[in-house]
Amino acid sequence: MRVFLAFALALLSVAAAPAKKPPSAHKPPPLDQLFAKLKQVDSAEDARPIEEQIEALFAQSGSPSVDLLMARGSAALEGGDGDAAKKLFDAITDIAPDFAEAWHQKALMQQDAGDDEGAMISLQKTVTLNPRQFSAMSELGDMLEGYGNKAGALALYRRALALDPQLEGAAKHLRALEKDVEGQGI
Repeated sequence: MRVFLAFALALLSVAAAPAKKPPSAHKPPPLDQLFAKLKQVDSAEDARPIEEQIEALFAQSGSPSVDLLMARGSAALEGGDGDAAKKLFDAITDIAPDFAEAWHQKALMQQDAGDDEGAMISLQKTVTLNPRQFSAMSELGDMLEGYGNKAGALALYRRALALDPQLEGAAKHLRALEKDVEGQGI
Protein backbone atom coordinates (compact mmCIF):
# COMPACT_ATOMS: atom_id res chain seq x y z
CA MET A 1 0.00 0.00 0.00
CA ARG A 2 2.88 2.36 0.81
CA VAL A 3 4.38 1.75 -2.62
CA PHE A 4 1.03 2.54 -4.24
CA LEU A 5 0.66 5.80 -2.27
CA ALA A 6 4.23 6.79 -3.10
CA PHE A 7 3.45 6.08 -6.74
CA ALA A 8 0.30 8.23 -6.54
CA LEU A 9 2.33 11.09 -5.06
CA ALA A 10 4.91 10.75 -7.82
CA LEU A 11 2.11 10.93 -10.38
CA LEU A 12 0.87 14.11 -8.78
CA SER A 13 4.19 15.88 -9.20
CA VAL A 14 4.04 15.31 -12.96
CA ALA A 15 0.30 16.05 -13.12
CA ALA A 16 0.74 19.36 -11.35
CA ALA A 17 3.26 20.63 -13.94
CA PRO A 18 1.91 23.55 -15.94
CA ALA A 19 0.83 22.95 -19.51
CA LYS A 20 3.11 24.24 -22.25
CA LYS A 21 1.59 26.66 -24.72
CA PRO A 22 2.27 26.34 -28.43
CA PRO A 23 3.96 29.23 -30.19
CA SER A 24 1.51 31.83 -31.44
CA ALA A 25 0.54 31.92 -35.08
CA HIS A 26 -1.56 34.29 -37.15
CA LYS A 27 -4.75 32.32 -36.59
CA PRO A 28 -5.11 30.15 -33.49
CA PRO A 29 -5.36 26.43 -34.19
CA PRO A 30 -8.87 24.93 -33.98
CA LEU A 31 -8.20 23.50 -30.51
CA ASP A 32 -7.19 26.92 -29.22
CA GLN A 33 -10.36 28.44 -30.67
CA LEU A 34 -12.49 25.73 -29.06
CA PHE A 35 -10.82 26.15 -25.68
CA ALA A 36 -11.41 29.91 -25.90
CA LYS A 37 -15.10 29.27 -26.64
CA LEU A 38 -15.28 26.80 -23.76
CA LYS A 39 -14.21 29.52 -21.34
CA GLN A 40 -16.99 31.81 -22.57
CA VAL A 41 -20.02 29.55 -22.04
CA ASP A 42 -22.15 29.83 -18.94
CA SER A 43 -23.49 26.31 -18.47
CA ALA A 44 -22.48 22.66 -18.70
CA GLU A 45 -25.22 22.23 -21.30
CA ASP A 46 -23.67 24.92 -23.52
CA ALA A 47 -20.19 23.50 -22.92
CA ARG A 48 -21.05 19.92 -23.93
CA PRO A 49 -21.03 20.45 -27.75
CA ILE A 50 -17.69 22.26 -27.51
CA GLU A 51 -16.28 19.50 -25.28
CA GLU A 52 -17.41 16.95 -27.87
CA GLN A 53 -15.62 18.86 -30.65
CA ILE A 54 -12.46 18.99 -28.54
CA GLU A 55 -12.72 15.27 -27.78
CA ALA A 56 -13.14 14.57 -31.50
CA LEU A 57 -9.90 16.47 -32.21
CA PHE A 58 -8.15 14.63 -29.37
CA ALA A 59 -9.23 11.34 -30.99
CA GLN A 60 -7.41 12.14 -34.25
CA SER A 61 -4.05 10.44 -34.15
CA GLY A 62 -2.77 11.59 -37.51
CA SER A 63 -2.39 7.97 -38.60
CA PRO A 64 -5.16 6.31 -40.62
CA SER A 65 -4.24 2.86 -39.27
CA VAL A 66 -4.26 4.01 -35.64
CA ASP A 67 -7.56 5.81 -36.22
CA LEU A 68 -8.98 2.60 -37.71
CA LEU A 69 -7.82 0.58 -34.70
CA MET A 70 -9.34 3.21 -32.37
CA ALA A 71 -12.64 3.01 -34.24
CA ARG A 72 -12.59 -0.78 -33.99
CA GLY A 73 -11.72 -0.63 -30.30
CA SER A 74 -14.59 1.78 -29.64
CA ALA A 75 -16.98 -0.38 -31.66
CA ALA A 76 -15.88 -3.46 -29.71
CA LEU A 77 -16.53 -1.61 -26.45
CA GLU A 78 -19.96 -0.47 -27.59
CA GLY A 79 -20.73 -4.02 -28.75
CA GLY A 80 -19.82 -5.42 -25.35
CA ASP A 81 -16.64 -7.19 -26.46
CA GLY A 82 -14.27 -5.94 -23.79
CA ASP A 83 -11.61 -8.52 -24.58
CA ALA A 84 -11.31 -7.40 -28.19
CA ALA A 85 -11.36 -3.73 -27.16
CA LYS A 86 -8.59 -4.33 -24.61
CA LYS A 87 -6.43 -6.07 -27.21
CA LEU A 88 -6.98 -3.25 -29.68
CA PHE A 89 -6.19 -0.46 -27.19
CA ASP A 90 -3.13 -2.37 -25.96
CA ALA A 91 -1.98 -2.71 -29.57
CA ILE A 92 -2.48 1.01 -30.18
CA THR A 93 -0.46 2.01 -27.12
CA ASP A 94 2.27 -0.37 -28.30
CA ILE A 95 2.46 0.97 -31.87
CA ALA A 96 1.61 4.61 -31.08
CA PRO A 97 2.83 5.16 -27.51
CA ASP A 98 2.61 8.96 -27.89
CA PHE A 99 -1.10 8.95 -28.76
CA ALA A 100 -2.76 10.21 -25.58
CA GLU A 101 -6.32 9.21 -26.41
CA ALA A 102 -5.40 5.53 -26.70
CA TRP A 103 -4.02 5.73 -23.16
CA HIS A 104 -7.21 7.46 -22.05
CA GLN A 105 -9.41 4.71 -23.49
CA LYS A 106 -7.14 2.10 -21.97
CA ALA A 107 -7.44 3.84 -18.57
CA LEU A 108 -11.23 3.84 -18.75
CA MET A 109 -11.23 0.12 -19.46
CA GLN A 110 -8.75 -0.55 -16.65
CA GLN A 111 -10.86 1.44 -14.24
CA ASP A 112 -13.99 -0.48 -15.25
CA ALA A 113 -12.09 -3.74 -14.69
CA GLY A 114 -11.06 -2.64 -11.18
CA ASP A 115 -7.40 -2.16 -12.11
CA ASP A 116 -6.99 1.17 -10.33
CA GLU A 117 -3.21 1.14 -10.41
CA GLY A 118 -3.17 0.49 -14.16
CA ALA A 119 -5.85 3.13 -14.71
CA MET A 120 -3.89 5.72 -12.74
CA ILE A 121 -0.74 4.98 -14.75
CA SER A 122 -2.65 5.24 -18.04
CA LEU A 123 -4.43 8.44 -16.97
CA GLN A 124 -1.11 9.97 -15.96
CA LYS A 125 0.33 8.99 -19.34
CA THR A 126 -2.69 10.63 -21.00
CA VAL A 127 -2.23 13.89 -19.10
CA THR A 128 1.52 13.89 -19.72
CA LEU A 129 1.05 13.40 -23.47
CA ASN A 130 -1.90 15.80 -23.69
CA PRO A 131 -1.73 18.44 -20.95
CA ARG A 132 -5.13 19.78 -22.07
CA GLN A 133 -7.00 16.49 -21.60
CA PHE A 134 -9.36 17.89 -18.96
CA SER A 135 -11.48 14.73 -18.70
CA ALA A 136 -8.45 12.58 -17.88
CA MET A 137 -7.32 15.15 -15.30
CA SER A 138 -10.71 15.04 -13.61
CA GLU A 139 -10.81 11.23 -13.73
CA LEU A 140 -7.33 11.02 -12.21
CA GLY A 141 -8.41 13.57 -9.62
CA ASP A 142 -11.38 11.35 -8.75
CA MET A 143 -9.07 8.40 -8.24
CA LEU A 144 -6.54 10.33 -6.15
CA GLU A 145 -9.36 11.70 -4.02
CA GLY A 146 -10.70 8.17 -3.53
CA TYR A 147 -7.28 7.06 -2.29
CA GLY A 148 -7.03 9.99 0.11
CA ASN A 149 -4.61 12.15 -1.87
CA LYS A 150 -6.79 15.24 -1.53
CA ALA A 151 -4.04 17.74 -2.31
CA GLY A 152 -3.20 15.90 -5.53
CA ALA A 153 -6.86 15.68 -6.50
CA LEU A 154 -7.34 19.39 -5.79
CA ALA A 155 -4.44 20.31 -8.08
CA LEU A 156 -5.85 18.19 -10.90
CA TYR A 157 -9.39 19.58 -10.54
CA ARG A 158 -7.99 23.10 -10.66
CA ARG A 159 -6.07 22.35 -13.84
CA ALA A 160 -9.10 20.68 -15.43
CA LEU A 161 -11.39 23.58 -14.53
CA ALA A 162 -8.88 26.11 -15.85
CA LEU A 163 -9.28 24.40 -19.22
CA ASP A 164 -13.01 23.67 -18.97
CA PRO A 165 -14.76 25.83 -16.36
CA GLN A 166 -18.03 23.95 -16.90
CA LEU A 167 -16.56 20.46 -16.50
CA GLU A 168 -19.30 18.34 -15.03
CA GLY A 169 -18.82 17.53 -11.34
CA ALA A 170 -15.31 18.99 -11.05
CA ALA A 171 -16.39 22.28 -9.43
CA LYS A 172 -18.29 20.41 -6.70
CA HIS A 173 -15.22 18.28 -5.94
CA LEU A 174 -13.04 21.38 -6.00
CA ARG A 175 -15.14 23.26 -3.42
CA ALA A 176 -15.22 20.28 -1.06
CA LEU A 177 -11.50 19.64 -1.39
CA GLU A 178 -10.59 23.29 -0.89
CA LYS A 179 -12.31 23.13 2.51
CA ASP A 180 -10.60 19.85 3.39
CA VAL A 181 -7.14 20.73 2.13
CA GLU A 182 -6.96 24.49 2.72
CA GLY A 183 -9.52 24.87 5.50
CA GLN A 184 -12.14 27.56 5.82
CA GLY A 185 -11.25 31.22 6.06
CA ILE A 186 -11.97 33.17 9.19
